Amino acid sequence: MLVAMAATGVASIGAGRFPVLAKYEVKEEIGHGGMATVYRAHDPRLSRDVAVKVIHPHLRDSHEAKARFHAEAKAVAMLRHPNIVEVYDVSSEGELDQYLVVELVRGVTLRKLLQDCGPLPPEIAASLGVEMLAALAHAHAMGVVHRDIKPENVMLEHRAVQVQPEAIEGVTPRPPHVIAPGDRVSVKLMDFGIAKLLDAQGVTSTGQVLGSPAHMAPEQIEGGDVDARADVFGLGVLLYETMVGHLPFEGKNPAQVLRRVLEGIYPSAERECPKIGKRWSAVLDRALARAPSDRFASATAMRDAIMLELTAMGVTSPRAELEAWLDDPAGYAAARDAGTIIRLCERGRDSRAKGNVLDAAAHFNRALAYAPHDPALLKIVSSMHRSRALQELAARAVPVVLVSAALFAAAFFGTRAIRHRLVAAPALTASATPAPSASSAPVEVKAPAPIRTPIPLPTPMPRVALPAPKPIERNVILELQRPLFGVLVAVDGAPIGEAHTGQTLVLDGKPHDLTFTCMKDECEPVTKSIAAGDDAQIPVAVSLAIKPAAVVVEGDPAQSYGLEEFPAIPIRVGFPASVPVSHGNYVVHVVERPSGRRVTGRLNPGKESRVTFSSASP
Repeated sequence: MLVAMAATGVASIGAGRFPVLAKYEVKEEIGHGGMATVYRAHDPRLSRDVAVKVIHPHLRDSHEAKARFHAEAKAVAMLRHPNIVEVYDVSSEGELDQYLVVELVRGVTLRKLLQDCGPLPPEIAASLGVEMLAALAHAHAMGVVHRDIKPENVMLEHRAVQVQPEAIEGVTPRPPHVIAPGDRVSVKLMDFGIAKLLDAQGVTSTGQVLGSPAHMAPEQIEGGDVDARADVFGLGVLLYETMVGHLPFEGKNPAQVLRRVLEGIYPSAERECPKIGKRWSAVLDRALARAPSDRFASATAMRDAIMLELTAMGVTSPRAELEAWLDDPAGYAAARDAGTIIRLCERGRDSRAKGNVLDAAAHFNRALAYAPHDPALLKIVSSMHRSRALQELAARAVPVVLVSAALFAAAFFGTRAIRHRLVAAPALTASATPAPSASSAPVEVKAPAPIRTPIPLPTPMPRVALPAPKPIERNVILELQRPLFGVLVAVDGAPIGEAHTGQTLVLDGKPHDLTFTCMKDECEPVTKSIAAGDDAQIPVAVSLAIKPAAVVVEGDPAQSYGLEEFPAIPIRVGFPASVPVSHGNYVVHVVERPSGRRVTGRLNPGKESRVTFSSASP
């Protein structure tokens, strides 16, 4: 794709003849890419410097490409937004060189900034995202989709603070220009619609990908309909890399990268960098959803979600925040980190007061990532874990406590009844002895022998049989993510049958292994281990990697061949080429260059297919 514009003063890249343009004086080369060379030029009519992007000759010679280039250039030129590099002019169809004249931005690319500074603080990366999403929202409203959002296409201009000149005696100084916070920074998104501009017959013959593989949405790779949500995905990739420090989808070659994008599996940002936290990680996950319907519906919706979290973190002016960081990255980090910890603790306490334990834990855990040895934070986090564990223990102990209380009550009241019977027995015996008469002669009365009333032994309490512990039953709920059908499941090696989303497998509390395969052996098997425990419900997401297909092109070794759907994959006659596919019976189109002949081939995962070009091929 087009190389980003750089500041003036950059040395010319290579020696060569500068193009001669009728209306512009070319001064120097400032960038070079696979599709165009960028020059700094001067416009004598308006006395300003501009950037001129001259399309490479091998791309301009196609009449169809030239016509489409001019039509799309006019559409892109209609975009007028502070965060979009403005298009000033386009070459006429009669000129030898085909070029775009655009605003010259004096700054650095986001790629250069990341190389110099490493990953950015989450709130700074999010502030950049707000600026770019504003540009995308405007472009989408005008019917233009970018298709190639990456750090190389983002320019940042950071203007230094202007020092007021010293006062001269006798000269009335001009009132200083008031500069609001954030006015010294501008973020510009470049190359709008370039992928679409150059997507014409003859353009892909260079092997260039129409969009960078690691930043392309799955529907772009599969040749499906592309709308604004593809740019949401691209920006999600960019923000992930800006926050984490590496791309979510990585591989050793473009084919591997494309395959991983199609699989939609990547490490969560929070796991890669705990300082990002669960909230920002959730925003990235939604932007990177494989299905367009699961992403933010628009650039505006994503911008609103980011602004909501920024505001909660005390950032009300993203551009001012970005300016403060660019002025002094080290000083900003020292001051901002302390404020971040305080803000996260406040949010954590507020969530805990509202009974939202999970939300509170997310805030405190992120704060702990900034201060891992802080004793107060360690105490809070450990107490929250203990509190949660006690709640779970209490929930399990309630039945046992109720049974014990019933037994104790039965024993207590039974003992009281026995005591009442023992106290009443002697009183009844004494009243049965007749009282002596006053008229009768004294009679020596011997003391009666003590009455030995047999004391009844307490009736033994009936043994209450405690209920046998109920066997642990755990519901393992399956969610098929890829593929959506044709998946087989086995538990500990025993086949269960076909799996489907929402299916529940009832397991006991022991550890188990679930193995997933495809019916036609089109996927790489995956085993999910379920640890021993007593969790009532265990969600299991199942995503199987589809085996790549192999295509062998049989034709003239002197000719060049390529795949329309995967232009980045090199094709050599007679040699198998690995192609990522998303399902069986996948259709591809092999093109012979420069003749333009096309032959349709059908690929199947894990198998080899042959596509033959003969003299009779159409």
